[in-house]
Amino acid sequence: MKALHLRRWLALGLLGLASCSSLPVIVPDLARRASPPVQLEGAHGPLSAAKSKAILEHLEKRGQDISLLDRHLALEEAIVGSPLTTGNQVRLLQDGPATYRQMLAAILAAKDHINLETYILDDDSVGQQFAQALIDKQQQGVQVNLIRDSVGTIRTPAAFFQRLTDSGIAVLEFNPVNPLVAREQWRLNQRDHRKLLIVDGRTAFLGGINISSVYSGSSLARRSPDRPGVNLAWRDTDLELRGPVVAELQKLFLATWENQKGPPLQARNYFPHLENSGREVVRAIGSSPEEPYSLIYATLLSAIGNAETSVYLTNAYFVPDPQLLAALEAAARRGVDVTLILPSQTDSWLVFHAGRGSYEELLRAGVKIYERRGVILHSKTALIDGVWATVGSTNLDWRSFLHNRELNAVVLGPEFGKQMQAMFEKDLAASDAVTLEQWERRGLDLRLQELFARAWEYWL
Repeated sequence: MKALHLRRWLALGLLGLASCSSLPVIVPDLARRASPPVQLEGAHGPLSAAKSKAILEHLEKRGQDISLLDRHLALEEAIVGSPLTTGNQVRLLQDGPATYRQMLAAILAAKDHINLETYILDDDSVGQQFAQALIDKQQQGVQVNLIRDSVGTIRTPAAFFQRLTDSGIAVLEFNPVNPLVAREQWRLNQRDHRKLLIVDGRTAFLGGINISSVYSGSSLARRSPDRPGVNLAWRDTDLELRGPVVAELQKLFLATWENQKGPPLQARNYFPHLENSGREVVRAIGSSPEEPYSLIYATLLSAIGNAETSVYLTNAYFVPDPQLLAALEAAARRGVDVTLILPSQTDSWLVFHAGRGSYEELLRAGVKIYERRGVILHSKTALIDGVWATVGSTNLDWRSFLHNRELNAVVLGPEFGKQMQAMFEKDLAASDAVTLEQWERRGLDLRLQELFARAWEYWL
């Protein structure tokens, strides 16, 4: 009953925010009169109601009030079409070196196929390392398929991709900038911001990391080897996944290839039989501009709207629309610990100041804001009530919610939540608090920069 009231409250609240924004109003069917039991899928398809219930009870025994987890599961089920999968192994990866090390090891071990989808693929030492690894596997008979965003790779020479193509790698340019080579209706503003690597249909990587030397240093380091002008390391977060959820990620990759009218793919075992690999409950969520609303956005709003204890967000590009602002402020006002870790330095001046334009409103509502020092923060993560966690490519800005294809994984349960909590606390210790008193004393120059940047927030 309580969950039903919360669903109705959330739906009504989102309806009331309709006039505040040109974003599509997020009103999925959260007011269902009778919620079906949460359905989980395993390695061999949908689990029975009894097995699904047993898994939820097991999560409860691992130290968390099941009512919180159950509520988040039920609400998410109402929004997202992709199944909730059990039997997954999830590895949390922090920063470029750890992520690249695992990605390259998986590529080296590939035996059937490699599917890579990325926004940026630079022609630098890291990009060349990945290119050579992919070429080597293609020459060994492993089929490599690459989707690269046209804007994200605009600085990468055509010769870089021609070398890949000449080796037999299938390279698909997402939404070409050049309208003369567009394969469908030309939409310059729609971009593929997903970062996804799938090896043999069994192992997947996703998160915020692009393929570039700016990520090649740890966030404990100070310099990027290929770009002497960039003195700060980039702080990012990614996941390595094994288990049934990999099939859902594979579906998203193949759907993008088909949507972009890519050439027929070589026949490979894209959907091998998958056994359970671990104990994590995971849902893959992909969003695209073709949908009525961003599924990731709707899911995040519902999770924040129903948070009971904590909302911990770490995000690189924070330009919240009125609906997200209202959800954060409402959570703080009802006593939820809402804490944001945002950048203190950035590679995007406009986004940085546009986001800061909302600080005063958030601080007055009781939201805690910290700015991560000493790094370029590029993580996109959330942890809510200690049991609902997400890592992916989605920024908290209009571009991610309106114009981009994005990809996140939601991991449910307290064990992974503890890992996310430890990572959040580590970042928090390396961050500086922004207080209301301090922010009200900021200079006129900062206020003018915020005003100018917010005029462009829809397009950032």
